[in-house]
Parts: sequence; C-alpha cells; structure tokens
Amino acid sequence: MASFTAKDVAALREKTGVGMMECKKALVETDGDVEKAIEILREKGLASAAKKASRIAAEGVVVAYYDDAAQVASMVEINCETDFVAKNEGFVALANKIAKTVAEKNPADVDALLKETLVGESATVEEAVQELFLTIRENMKVRRFVRVEGKVATYIHGGGTVGVLVKFDSDAAFDDAFKAMGKNVAMQIAAMNPEYLSKDCISADELAKMKNIIVESSLNKPESLPKPILNKVIAKACDEKLWSDADIAAYEEQKKNKFLFNFLSKEAIATLAELAVAGKDEFIGDKIFAGAVEGRLKKQLTEVCLLEQAFVRSDLFEGNVAGYVAKVAKELGADIKAASFVRFEKGEGIEKRVDDFAAEVASMM
Repeated sequence: MASFTAKDVAALREKTGVGMMECKKALVETDGDVEKAIEILREKGLASAAKKASRIAAEGVVVAYYDDAAQVASMVEINCETDFVAKNEGFVALANKIAKTVAEKNPADVDALLKETLVGESATVEEAVQELFLTIRENMKVRRFVRVEGKVATYIHGGGTVGVLVKFDSDAAFDDAFKAMGKNVAMQIAAMNPEYLSKDCISADELAKMKNIIVESSLNKPESLPKPILNKVIAKACDEKLWSDADIAAYEEQKKNKFLFNFLSKEAIATLAELAVAGKDEFIGDKIFAGAVEGRLKKQLTEVCLLEQAFVRSDLFEGNVAGYVAKVAKELGADIKAASFVRFEKGEGIEKRVDDFAAEVASMM
C-alpha cells in the first residue's frame, strides 16, 4: 500500500514543477520519502537535460540590469528552444536574476558565471538552470553576458529580442534628463544596428578594406559609374566590337536615355563590368571616380558609425546622434560623450533549425 497521498504528490509537484505522473513515480520509488523523490527527479532531469543539450536553442531572451547606486550595468542572453518558453515567467525571472548576479559578482566568463551562487538564492546559476529544466523540459543555455561600470543607459526591445547598453563619460548628474537622452541613444542602436561608435574607431586597414569593396562594387556595377568613366568603357565595347550589333544599335538609339541599361542585354552589361574591372588601375587614379568613391565611403560611414548616423527621433532633434548628445549636454550645462556600446540580438549567429514538413512526409512514404 502506498505510503503517500494525493496531497503529497501535489506538494511535490508544487516544489519541483514536474508533472504529476513523474512526481507519483518518484514517490513510489522512494516509498513516500519527499526529499529522496526530489533527488530522483533532479537526477532524471539532469540526464534528460544532457540528452537535449545538442538541440538547437536559438530562441530565448536578452535582459539588462542597472544598479544606480553602484553604477554597474549588465546584460545577459539566455537561449531556449521555443518562443513559448522564452515568454515563460520563470524563464524570464531566472534571466533577470542571472543579470543581477553578473552585475554584483563580476564573473570572468560564462563558465565562471555558472559556478557563481545566484543572487538571493543558495543554488548556483548552473543548478538554477537545471532546476528550471525540470519544469520546462527544453535545452537552455546561458550564452553570453557583458558587464559595464559607469553611467550606463539600458534598453530592451521587443520583450527581449534586442538589448543595448551605452556607456557615457560625463560630469553631469545621472538624472531623468540624462537617462532619457541615454535611452534615446540606446533605442537608436537597437533600431539602426551600428557597427562602430564613430569613424575614429575604425582602423586604417578596415577603412582601406571598406574603400576597396566600394571600388570593386562600383566597377562591377557599370550603371553606377561616373558618366565620363562609363562613356570610356562603352566606347571601348563598341570600337572593339565586344558588343553584339543589336546592343550597339540599341545604344546608338537610346544613349541619351537615362534608362539606357533597360535596353541593353545582360551580356552587354556583363562586358562593361569586365572592361571596368580590367581598367581598375586607370580608373582609381581618375579624380571623378575617386571623388565618387569617397562620397560613397562617407555615406557608408554615416550608416555604420553611431555618432555619424542621422538621429531617428527627428521629433526631438534634426541632425546626427553626436549632435543630439551635444544638444542635451548643452542643456544640462555639462560635458557628455558616448564612450562605448554593446548590442545583443537574441539568437544572432546561431543557425536555426528549418523544418521541411513536406520533405519529412515524403521521406516517410
């Protein structure tokens, strides 16, 4: 006869979050000993977690924490298998506790973080993750974190899909006006995803690579070439009969048409690209071509550098992000400079599983 009651099963389920049948089996196995039953459930959970560790965990949540008094911020990404679990209250609560643990204990890396005791708990981070697994039964991973000291603005977008920390160097009080400015800049980063803080952060080698990519793409897209360069390339194609008679005739008829390339064959356009690439050494020394390349490089820098980007909240300020920060600094009578930023996007870089239901059915047949 069982030495436990239905109330014992319910109590065990409440303690562990594990299903009723699993709790009943554990109590049967331990003859009603609740503590031993909990151990058995944990052991089974660990074994199950190990089996599921290879499953792709590309969903999850990004959370941030900031301690105003200590001026320490942290941001953590925790992954799971499904969006449903990512919205689970227990999952999100654990993520927030881990972020606070990062801020307070300053672990060196993820492995060190897993061994830290979770803030407000007796269990380690690793044990807390394993404990939650018993309830949600999905592969979970603490993927990465960052910790920043100083005046830091935090922003979480879309319920944890994107997270941003922005550090500011300033002698201003970290008041509501400062925080509002910081949040606006953080929102800019979340929306526009800049790669660098400013153009000063880009090395000479990186700038050279960016410039070379622009040169190559310009030469391979003849319709984007400056008019004098394009005319040279077309003249060569016509004079040396590298185009078909039909393309030459189309050119003669439409050469003043701004939609000229709509009348040329793909082969003719490909020939122009080949000629442009072959003449690279000549064209990069051309002032007009060099000017066009510099213009495109400047435009690209305004897209990839935070402080050079057009400020998206045009209702607050017309200009770039650097100008917006300077405006707020002037209003506060202080010196404010954006020093660095970190942006996490949930699941970025993780190859997600793609289910092909039709192919699966076909293979079964």
